[in-house]
Amino acid sequence: MDCYKFVQNRDCEFFPCHKGIGCEEFNCLFCYCPLYALGDKCGGNFTYLENGIKDCSNCSIPHRRENYEFVMSKMDQIMELAKKK
Repeated sequence: MDCYKFVQNRDCEFFPCHKGIGCEEFNCLFCYCPLYALGDKCGGNFTYLENGIKDCSNCSIPHRRENYEFVMSKMDQIMELAKKK
């Protein structure tokens, strides 16, 4: 059983925070997307605003049940960013 791959918080005032995913399938596990730190290498549907801020409002990658493995496959890159140099 892979119950650790899917979490919902229907009491959240923002649930669901992205459109295009049915409520039954909306995954809150990666509420704050760990891929954000990868910038343009995250693999998601994002844009950059004029001020340089990454806008992920059109991305649903971390909120889709089937993308758990994809997010986890990027964790080595994320950990590399966090290493003390």
